[in-house]
Amino acid sequence: MIVEPIRWQEGRLTIIDQTLLPGELRYIKLDTVADVWHAIKRLSVRGAPAIGCTAAYGVLVGLRERAPESVDEAYAALAEICDYLDASRPTAVNLGWALRSMRAAADASRGGVDSIADLEQALESEADRIFEENFELCRAIGDHGADVIPDGAGVLTHCNTGPLATGGEGTALSCVIRAHAAGKQLRVYADETRPLLQGARLTAWEMQQAGIPVTLICDNTAAVVLREGKINVAIVGADRIAANGDAANKIGTYGAAVLCHHHGVPFYVAAPYTTFDLSIASGADIPIEYRDPDEVTCGFGPRTAPADIDVYTPAFDVTPAELITGIITEYGILYPPFTESIREAAERREREAGGTAAVPG
Repeated sequence: MIVEPIRWQEGRLTIIDQTLLPGELRYIKLDTVADVWHAIKRLSVRGAPAIGCTAAYGVLVGLRERAPESVDEAYAALAEICDYLDASRPTAVNLGWALRSMRAAADASRGGVDSIADLEQALESEADRIFEENFELCRAIGDHGADVIPDGAGVLTHCNTGPLATGGEGTALSCVIRAHAAGKQLRVYADETRPLLQGARLTAWEMQQAGIPVTLICDNTAAVVLREGKINVAIVGADRIAANGDAANKIGTYGAAVLCHHHGVPFYVAAPYTTFDLSIASGADIPIEYRDPDEVTCGFGPRTAPADIDVYTPAFDVTPAELITGIITEYGILYPPFTESIREAAERREREAGGTAAVPG
């Protein structure tokens, strides 16, 4: 692993403040549930899996901050904390999934705990499970996804899907990291990813840290490098995938998919089971977060647009399933028709978990 974006040590939650990268690598402590909420909202921690892990530990932060005087008060406080954290960002399904997992762990402990300390131990064990499972999922995704990257390939990425976004090796970038580790020669072409430049600030930095060749491009340069034949495959992440395979990801992903389709370049989405939402039939029902207009007009200090200008600020867009070549998961690569392959993957997971697991939603 290149970096440790999330740390839970001796009951304290610490994260890398990703808003400061690449200029400064600073860890910040999240001592209150409000600290956790704002860290998620302001993108100090971002990436669907990393948000889920942070929220899980955030439940413990909030419970200890509340300092309930009885087990019953602790259960009531837990519900309020989960509701509060769930409201921080709407699109990444991992957030709600992690909080539901924490609620389920608390419910399972009812009748079996004699103290608040026992409840906290049950919750900490569940948060640790979520965090550790994430490592395993990232590695498995990378092992499967490395196979779609030819030796000598140019790989187009969008936004950030590496260790910073997951706590593991990443989702889409795990495929790159595993391919590079296997000795494949490759070059990442990282979209800068307007307006907050996660590709420029984070992906390019991660690739440099890993010693993987990387070329930064403006978002509107992707068409040119595709036409020039520099790109052999595109791999992106996702924040929520509907039952039919429609995938929500950082704004600009849909445009990249359209360009890849036009130029005959395979376009893959990489995501773990926690990113699928089978309660949503298609991308039309995925909730889209809208951000502060200032992130577009003066996101990094100086104003770059007229004052009081109207700004349209969706943080995500939805790539329709028909533009997606395959979805790289911990179980392998799912191919169209996605309604069937996603359902089969969900059924497999439930069988392997003994009927106790469920895909988010």
